[in-house]
Amino acid sequence: MIWRSAVTRSLCRLISVALLFGPTGPSTTFAEPRPLTEPEPDHSAEVVGPPEAFKHTSPASQLDWDSGRGKSYVIPAAGILTYIFLLNQYDRHFVEPRDEYRTDGSTIRQQLTDSKWVIDNDQFKVNQFLHPYGGSVYYGLARSSGLSFWESFLYSTAGSFAWEIGGERTNPSINDMITTPIGGSFLGEALFRMASLVLEVDDGRPGFVREVVAAAISPPTGFNRLIFGRRFDAVFPSYTPATFFRLEAGGTLTSSSHNVSSGVREHGAVGDLTLTYGLPGKPGYHYARPFDYFDFHLTAVTANTLESLNTRGLLVGTTYASGDHTRGLWGLFGSYDYISPQVFRVSSTALSLGTVWQTWLSERIALQGTALGGVGYGAAGSIQRREERDYHYGLTPQALLALRLIFGNRAMIDFTGREYYVSHVLSPEGNGQENIMRGDAAFTLRLFDRHGIALRYAVAQRNAGYPNVEYRDQTVSTVSLMYVLLGASGFGAVDWR
Repeated sequence: MIWRSAVTRSLCRLISVALLFGPTGPSTTFAEPRPLTEPEPDHSAEVVGPPEAFKHTSPASQLDWDSGRGKSYVIPAAGILTYIFLLNQYDRHFVEPRDEYRTDGSTIRQQLTDSKWVIDNDQFKVNQFLHPYGGSVYYGLARSSGLSFWESFLYSTAGSFAWEIGGERTNPSINDMITTPIGGSFLGEALFRMASLVLEVDDGRPGFVREVVAAAISPPTGFNRLIFGRRFDAVFPSYTPATFFRLEAGGTLTSSSHNVSSGVREHGAVGDLTLTYGLPGKPGYHYARPFDYFDFHLTAVTANTLESLNTRGLLVGTTYASGDHTRGLWGLFGSYDYISPQVFRVSSTALSLGTVWQTWLSERIALQGTALGGVGYGAAGSIQRREERDYHYGLTPQALLALRLIFGNRAMIDFTGREYYVSHVLSPEGNGQENIMRGDAAFTLRLFDRHGIALRYAVAQRNAGYPNVEYRDQTVSTVSLMYVLLGASGFGAVDWR
């Protein structure tokens, strides 16, 4: 068990506060679109370079992200091993059963030479959220030391293996070696990019508040900046991507449920955060690095704290254009999803092929979309199951369709549909499957400046096929009224015309 419940509350409070600050500080005015009678300058041949803040980095700062100068392979390795040691010491003294964490040289040798790798029976939140978050710590310690995405992924993999062999006496876990390094890297890169976005300023070094907020988003980044000072104080350059930011807070007006042991909570508070980074269509912006495009979404509710956490990013791909009205990118995406609508839950770490695009339908109306299809390793189940492991693992084909219809700077309709089929393939149960569909739709109306309101509808349906399962078909739906705070880009439509 890698982290504890405080992680969820920290993400919900601090990420939302942090991302109100862009690379040059908080925006005080709503970004109006450029008048259509004023043509955009042609930047198609430009290569985006570092902002001024990076062109004049202090010589005392040894780290240079573009050239790799100043990065360290030793410091993150030492940091990960220290983190594993301290975590093991905490668990062996304060977490029951303590004997599971009392490892020594003989247990490590046994794990290396005579252990059986298994699908473990840890709680769903431990395996599907706390382990990926722990993997993001391994990843972040390497990433904020100047290493690349793929180098940091290898460090996260090594850290996960070290914990399975030396952190616990139980049989090493196959599922942990998927969710911790892979899901942890996808989550960790998004958190690292968001923390860097908070730190990125054009007028000198980031202030104390930005440092604290960035550390709350990505603790490994804050740790390295604090402990090693000028060694790692250079900020990762974003090259000013086109972004969409939306923070929502409100309450559930009504809820309904079908085929559950007890009804869902009909009323409660809801918080929601969305950041899309690297929207296609901005002239001169290139997708040369993994996660130069990514989408991050977090929903917290009073009913069960973490209702959903989703992140997906472009690992490798290229851009395309269709006439003067469509710009897009396509390629291979990596995703980590955790969804828990009160009575059942699903989580997946996956690779998908797909596309992200924007099309101008008229002078003022734009359509943004994402379509992905792929396969991952996932887990799903009803909270009413009584087995030792109250969820089902399996190879998970999945699909996603997301659409945003933007009406100038006044209103937006958005929809996201997801489907996960947690099959019996690579499942320890050997039979049974789960099919889970999740849909979110909202109408957002801007009232003034960056402030608005939204009416949101969410529905999730689970169909399970197990012998002797009590709850096979379950549905949960909610209607919520939300206050909306938009980022400086408004509804995020990119105008290249």
